[in-house]
Amino acid sequence: MKEASEKQTVPLGSIAHSPSPLPSPAGRGGSGSQPSAKPEARDTSNDRLTVPLSQLPTSRDCGPRAGVREKSTLNLQRFGGLLGLSSLLQKQRSPSSLLGLSLDGSRLEGVVLRRTNGLLQVQKTFTVSLALNPLTGDPELVGREIRNHLDQEGIRERRCALCVPLSLALVLHTQVPDLPEPDTASFLQIEAERGFPYGPDALHIATSRLRSAGGEQHATLVAVPRNHVAQLEKALKAAQLKLASFTLGVTTLQSADKESSRGVLALAIGESNVDLQVTCGGGVAALRSLEGALDTEGSQKRLDADVLAREIRITLGQLPAEFRDAVRRVRVFARGESVHRHASDLMPRLEAMGLQVEPVKAYSKDDFASQLPAGTAMSPAVSLAARHLTGVGAGFEFLPPTISPWERLTSRFSSKKLMWASAAAGAVAFVVAVAFLAQQWQLSRLGSKWAAMEAKVNELDAMQQQIKQFRPWFDDSFKSLSILRKLTEAFPEDGEVSAKTLEIRELSTVSCTGTARDTKTFLKMLDRLRAIKEVANVKVPQIRGNSPLQFTFDFQWGEGAANEN
Repeated sequence: MKEASEKQTVPLGSIAHSPSPLPSPAGRGGSGSQPSAKPEARDTSNDRLTVPLSQLPTSRDCGPRAGVREKSTLNLQRFGGLLGLSSLLQKQRSPSSLLGLSLDGSRLEGVVLRRTNGLLQVQKTFTVSLALNPLTGDPELVGREIRNHLDQEGIRERRCALCVPLSLALVLHTQVPDLPEPDTASFLQIEAERGFPYGPDALHIATSRLRSAGGEQHATLVAVPRNHVAQLEKALKAAQLKLASFTLGVTTLQSADKESSRGVLALAIGESNVDLQVTCGGGVAALRSLEGALDTEGSQKRLDADVLAREIRITLGQLPAEFRDAVRRVRVFARGESVHRHASDLMPRLEAMGLQVEPVKAYSKDDFASQLPAGTAMSPAVSLAARHLTGVGAGFEFLPPTISPWERLTSRFSSKKLMWASAAAGAVAFVVAVAFLAQQWQLSRLGSKWAAMEAKVNELDAMQQQIKQFRPWFDDSFKSLSILRKLTEAFPEDGEVSAKTLEIRELSTVSCTGTARDTKTFLKMLDRLRAIKEVANVKVPQIRGNSPLQFTFDFQWGEGAANEN
């Protein structure tokens, strides 16, 4: 307390105009300071010096005529020091509690985390199923529903951080040539414009850079549509919440910036998809959302280990050889005791590929700078909140930066900016008097040009708006056409079996009705249909008549579905 009371932070500008000189700070311009003097702390972020008040000049050191001027100078110094101290406290202050939210389909998971004395404490946890779709529903109604759930749980925290599943994001991987850093940023921007189906103005893009052992640079670009971010931000605002971070759930579970994360393949098993992340080379090498890896059996979900192992093999095969050879561990994240069951299902298949499977149920003491309570269950909401409270931040951040009122105020009254503003105002006042007539002439000339092209510009603008509105989202797999082709190949070419109606629901459930000459011909057609590897669970709920025979059959369509026939 004594040391703190003897020091004060003052602006460099006010020190420079003091009537008596101050000792030169340590480390600036050699070793001119006295050995007995206490070294001064240099605060480079605010360009201020922290010096003992005893070293500040007083009116007694400046002669009898300097007393009044010295008093005014010290008042300015004290004001500047208080302003600098307030600015420093504003920048260093971080929230002590946060509401972490994890959205997976209609399932919303939340946790209130508080940091106290270097420890993280879990205050509240909840898991609810939302009746409204947060991405398509009315934000006001969605926010009201979320607020009702928070009130039922007794949660009053206003600051929140949200993580979403990987299925909402677009992912692009590219190799980065050896370029200067400004050119590299331009190169990645061009690659994003070429690789993503939407323009940069419609996406929030985050980048992870990584480098191989041979020195090659790579980058993983992840984009989330701006309308998704805006929709969820409006819903949370309607729920009286202030969004502080927006990121992906799997990236919070396995951080890429840790040395222990190198060569790790993370699997986050969610409600309907499995999110896959590969971290190596100091960054994220691959991100995929795997559909069809989870089978629903009543109220239970079963992991299709064969499908998931094949997708892992495909993902590793698409990586550069140096990154692929570096992956040796697979960490499985799931809720509750199911993580051990999923890990045991995957273990024999992945160990045959030379991969070590590790189920992750709880946090370790080294996961964060502040320690969580022992046995805290692994969760994207907990991970995101803990990273935010410990100052680590999200690996992929999609929330646009916001400028606080304090930053706007300090930037407005900054001395450096005030000097530039004064110089600019003088220059503008001088130039305006000279260029006024030239400006009027240019406006007149440009107005005549615009009148000539206005009709054509409006027509092109309307056409561009229609293109943006009706721009399709193409699926490269053409799953509907593939189903039609395989079904057509199963029918005989002589027309003995014909289809009347065909219904495809959610690109996985197919129902067909039609007629056949007789039962034998119909059964042959079913045998050919069951032989197709993508077809499973062929059922015939209805057959009427003999010749002709009227039928209705259903089947499931999916990759590798032939193993279930």
